[in-house]
Amino acid sequence: MNAFRLVVPLAAALVFVCRVQAVDAPARREWIVDGVTREALVYVPPTAKTAATPVIFAFHGHGGTMAYAERKFSYHTLWPEALVVYPQGLPTAGKLTDPEGKKAGWQFAAGDYGDRDLKFFDAMLIGLRKEYRVDDQRIFVTGHSNGGGFTYLLWANRGDQLAAVAPCAAASLSPIGQFKPKPVFHLAGEKDPIVKFEWQKMTMDSVRKINQCGEGQPWGDHCTIYPSKIGDPLVTYIHPGGHEVPPDAPAVIVKFFKEQTAH
Repeated sequence: MNAFRLVVPLAAALVFVCRVQAVDAPARREWIVDGVTREALVYVPPTAKTAATPVIFAFHGHGGTMAYAERKFSYHTLWPEALVVYPQGLPTAGKLTDPEGKKAGWQFAAGDYGDRDLKFFDAMLIGLRKEYRVDDQRIFVTGHSNGGGFTYLLWANRGDQLAAVAPCAAASLSPIGQFKPKPVFHLAGEKDPIVKFEWQKMTMDSVRKINQCGEGQPWGDHCTIYPSKIGDPLVTYIHPGGHEVPPDAPAVIVKFFKEQTAH
């Protein structure tokens, strides 16, 4: 009897796990970009072929992986109605670390590496639009560290395709003149040892000017919203830590994204 009692719950648990993975786990997808195989983990909600579906692209930091981003940020569990893409970077020489380029990352500026990552973004979005009912008014991009810098690069170079962006622990290297107003969520740690807080503050101050924002108002824990008279607010999430993304931040980013649509 004891053996029977142990086997039945275990079998049930295995069936449950299989069902969850079959429905909810992001799947690996591939694209060929300039002859190079690129990949991402992609979560597709069940209604993606029949209903207009928002899309989130979530870019890992330098040295990260798509699998780590999927586990760490888990946007697909926070917004299961959205199509969520966790792309994988390629070996990239870092601006602040890894000068030999042994670790995976993203291009820093337009023209770097033949724009391989901007082209990768284009290929992913084109493919998703062919296969699913992508809501073109709700395409969002977020990223951490180098992925956050790439988020700013996407705003500067693909902003007409995006509803809002959420860079984390990052600063923009693109000239201010390249940006058109866009709702922005920026997360920064006051003790960030890699992307210094003062660098990030300069970026946030520039965003406030670009988006024609007014004075800040509280917007939940650690957050301040700077309303925009043209409908493109800036929300800052300033925490007392370093280069990390606090555990509650992905849910706050999803909250912000849900409030934005392209206009």
